[in-house]
Amino acid sequence: MSPTQPDPVPSGIEPPRWTFLTHHARVLLEIARKPEIRLRDIAAAIGITERTVQTIVNDLHEAGYLSRERVGRHNRYELNTDQHFRYPTEAATPVRRLIDMFAERDLPAGPPSPALEEA
Repeated sequence: MSPTQPDPVPSGIEPPRWTFLTHHARVLLEIARKPEIRLRDIAAAIGITERTVQTIVNDLHEAGYLSRERVGRHNRYELNTDQHFRYPTEAATPVRRLIDMFAERDLPAGPPSPALEEA
């Protein structure tokens, strides 16, 4: 767990049975926060397995929500924030709206990320 990422669920507290955001949304947000994040760090941050994160990243890539570029021994991700939500009632809304709402929540105060300023 990196020092800037909080524990997903504090010790002694039972995790919630359900949440409003899916694992796909949470993975997308972690990548928006840190485009060079490792899959294992995403998994630790949101409390799912690395294999599940890998499957989700593949889903997001195939659907056009992100692209990835190999940089040395890791990947750098770039989000397509103009891609729209998949469900019919939100299909007119770009995912940028979700990212704008949540991506900087846990970041230290400072200038906004250039990727998030494009909104």
